[in-house]
Amino acid sequence: MKLTMGEKIRILLKRKNVTIIELSKRLGTTNQNMANKFKRDNFSMNELEAIAEALDCEFEGYFVDKNGDRI
Repeated sequence: MKLTMGEKIRILLKRKNVTIIELSKRLGTTNQNMANKFKRDNFSMNELEAIAEALDCEFEGYFVDKNGDRI
């Protein structure tokens, strides 16, 4: 079963002991806006990179071709 991006972020938040409210503050956005993003599972690449930075980790977003190439 594939996890949604929102589920992956929630797992990371739990591991880092950070609430969605705290993440919202770190990103300079409202809790309502962040809750909507989780509800729709709608995160841009820039947002994912900002979330990673706010949680002191790296986000590696790429496609993997059938031959193993990462794009």
